[in-house]
Amino acid sequence: MNRIVSKEQFSANVTKLVVEAPLIAKARRAGHFVIVRCGDKGERIPLTIADSDVKQGTITLVIQAVGESTKKICALNPGDCLTDVVGPLGQATHIQNYGTVLCCGGGVGVAPLLPIIRAMKAAGNRVVSVLAGRSKDLIILEKEVRESSDDVIIMTDDGSYGKQGLVTAGVEEVIKREKVDYCVTIGPAIMMKFVAKLTKEYNVPTEASLNAIMVDGTGMCGACRVTVGGKTRFVCVEGPEFDAHQIDFDELMMRLKGAQ
Repeated sequence: MNRIVSKEQFSANVTKLVVEAPLIAKARRAGHFVIVRCGDKGERIPLTIADSDVKQGTITLVIQAVGESTKKICALNPGDCLTDVVGPLGQATHIQNYGTVLCCGGGVGVAPLLPIIRAMKAAGNRVVSVLAGRSKDLIILEKEVRESSDDVIIMTDDGSYGKQGLVTAGVEEVIKREKVDYCVTIGPAIMMKFVAKLTKEYNVPTEASLNAIMVDGTGMCGACRVTVGGKTRFVCVEGPEFDAHQIDFDELMMRLKGAQ
């Protein structure tokens, strides 16, 4: 059992939970995820670790309530417990000093992007972050992102906060004004597809996180298979991050649509 230490409601459907998991907090690195289960018969849910506190022995999870299992997890309160928290799983993000790194996240994709932003900054990079959402209330973790970024651009579909437009408008603004050496994108598949299309035009190496397609989290179910560079890859054991210019996003979106 892993006790919920604190809870914060980002929006009607997005919740942040700080959970006791001392061993995971100590071992995790940017890009890692955990499998959580609520109840003895609960569904296994893969969630990227948004943050950790080694001294407190906690990890931070950001959950979007989209189905029965995630709604049940989001309904937990401080003092309640998750039945299982297993991890860290997956391959950690490759961190190095690239120069200028552009990090763009959409919606809840900002949660798994945050530890990458922090790690890239700690490695000596200039970090420019672009956060996007449909409206102001869907922009999350802005304060934390700003603390580890040299510049932050906010894009909202409705113009209620920051600049009006899609994430790609913010990405292109940065690429046109300065040399970008590397890009990381996490968010809805359609968003990552067009970010990758744009950065490919400008010859900016880009990686994308495909954590949304994971189910089992151990590579046994095969539900997370994707085509990268013409080869079948398994997101939960070989990823979740891959070369965005090599991902077959159309196939990925078709499979995600079929899983809904």
